[in-house]
Amino acid sequence: MKRATQLIHGGPTVDLQTGALGVPIYQISTYRQTSVDHFSKYDYARGDNPTREALEDTIAVLENGTRCLAFASGMAAISTTLMIFSPGDHLVVCDDVYGGAYRVLSTIFSRMGITSTFVDATDLTAIEAAIRPETKGIYLETPSNPLLKVTDLRGAAAIARRHSIITLVDNTFMTPYLQRPLDLDCDIVLHSGTKFINGHSDVLCGFAVVKDKELGQRIRYIQNAFGTGLGPQDSFLTLRGVKTLKVRMDQSQHNTLKIVEWLKQHPRVTAVHYPGLPEHPGYAIHNAQADGPGAVFSFELDSYEATKRLLENTHLAAFAVSLGGVESIISYPAKMSHASVPKEERERKGITDTLVRLSVGLEDPDDLIADLQQAIG
Repeated sequence: MKRATQLIHGGPTVDLQTGALGVPIYQISTYRQTSVDHFSKYDYARGDNPTREALEDTIAVLENGTRCLAFASGMAAISTTLMIFSPGDHLVVCDDVYGGAYRVLSTIFSRMGITSTFVDATDLTAIEAAIRPETKGIYLETPSNPLLKVTDLRGAAAIARRHSIITLVDNTFMTPYLQRPLDLDCDIVLHSGTKFINGHSDVLCGFAVVKDKELGQRIRYIQNAFGTGLGPQDSFLTLRGVKTLKVRMDQSQHNTLKIVEWLKQHPRVTAVHYPGLPEHPGYAIHNAQADGPGAVFSFELDSYEATKRLLENTHLAAFAVSLGGVESIISYPAKMSHASVPKEERERKGITDTLVRLSVGLEDPDDLIADLQQAIG
């Protein structure tokens, strides 16, 4: 089954009781039981819900995994999954990891005795050099947020295998339509489904997908214990959104390439970070492990004044947190996605006060270019 068809028919598509073309919203908290000795599959919605289960089955198929778990947000997926580690364990983490992940690793999990070393994950030797006897996992994003750095997933997974540790990959920017880390020998794929998978800026959700059933059961146990599962209404909306993932991503990528080429020529733009550009240092690796460059990129302007003017004067691209909606969203990593990272650390990572991230939506690219032009001046 090809990818476009799989997005529509890869998971449950019909309600078996009514024939409805879609799984209904099971807006229910508890289920009647008929036997004291044998409870049915569904007993309490914190653990299981048919609508959430349909979404989980769909994402598992798209990522070529054996199990997917759907969470109340991307950070709920990340934090719950990280609870598989124990005090004394150590993680190697990509240097410019999403700010929310950096926050929980550096301030919450560190208090629990789970430590992290942040490295330039574009350099496989740096990843391997950071591994200690107590290292239990490698945590990656590729392309990374917000500098769009590319990590060789096959190479990183091979390192993990040699050291008998697991590889976790945040695949939010690419989605399973463009990149499938489990096929590259990684162990856990994480998503903020709030972004491209849902695609309409009206849901918070997250996913963890695995191939190993025992690993999936461990994450599932923590999800049920913590109560971090996704609700039925949001599960239903995300099932709706995933059906149009291909057409949305294809058009957004087309728009992105046109805008990126225009920005490269703009006199006030000093750098553009996008893996779809041949001059991007990770271009070849990305093309070898993904089916497209995605619809998110970042760029730098020649002054803070120009950056502020751009952010405050765009009309079509909304100045907002998040990404991956049908509308374009322009963000300021220094005060949004990576605000929790100390300023000195941000600047060391290259997240400067003149860096802007743009998630390109479905508007006409010529209109978006005109909007950026009037805003930059």
